Amino acid sequence: MLTRACILLKADHGGGPGWSDAAVAGALDVNPSTVLRGRRRFVTDGLPAALERKRPGVRGAPGRPGPVASAAPRRRTGPPGGRGRRLPRDGAPDAQNNDLQPWLSAQWCLAPTADPAFVWHREDVRDVSERPPDPARPVVCLDETSRQLLGEARHRRRQRPAAPPATTPSTRGAGSPTSFLLTEPLRGWRTVLVSDQRTRLDFARCGRELVDVHYPQAERVVLVLDQLNTHSPASLSAAFPAAEAKRLTDRLEIHHTPKRGSWLNIAEIDLGVLERQCLRRRIDDREALERETATWAARRNAAVSTID
Repeated sequence: MLTRACILLKADHGGGPGWSDAAVAGALDVNPSTVLRGRRRFVTDGLPAALERKRPGVRGAPGRPGPVASAAPRRRTGPPGGRGRRLPRDGAPDAQNNDLQPWLSAQWCLAPTADPAFVWHREDVRDVSERPPDPARPVVCLDETSRQLLGEARHRRRQRPAAPPATTPSTRGAGSPTSFLLTEPLRGWRTVLVSDQRTRLDFARCGRELVDVHYPQAERVVLVLDQLNTHSPASLSAAFPAAEAKRLTDRLEIHHTPKRGSWLNIAEIDLGVLERQCLRRRIDDREALERETATWAARRNAAVSTID
């Protein structure tokens, strides 16, 4: 308060010396913008506001109580870069935060309830998800994701033993294989099958491994998946002879999520965990991808991580 009072006295042109902002700042060891704000606050809000740390009427100010702008909690959402501050007004001294948040966008797509196809698939998936555990007819959810592989393009240079490894920031693409995630939410079991592509042939091989390797004793495997063009019994007919495709089709009971409603597939929850815990880093080749995803699935299965 004493510093702000000295600023006003030294800058006074009527009864004081009328120093410039630079002269006042040099004498009092403050920033020239501080001098400018003090003079402007004295003109616009009066002497008490210019001497106090906060303007009267603002929450926390020692002056007279005034109206509070809003008691609602402030959101901590910020731009993707990191800081959660709101954008200040350009060029205005003593700028206050405003409501401009251009990095926020509402992304939530729901089909209208009058859409018969959406309602039918939604109710069907909900009923399937609420079935009790049945070893003869286990409910398995399937989803897939692609991951670009990046390997080292140059070898590390030889260094002395105590020095850190020297590398060059150069990578090479090693393809974008697809990871098929199969999960049984009620049993806490999942597995990841890696394939080079995401064609109907890859989906057909995934379905045969599900039936013959993981559930050979099940009467039927209830499979929940989204409406991708390859998620169809037609993929089995395209990959295998007619008799083999008919055998696999009879062992599968397929239920599709509605269009624009793939989030109803519970496998997306486990897929999100896989992304955060395993795939959110650089992986060199397909062998490393298969090894890391198998280790992740084994650890989750050992912990019996179920999904409610």
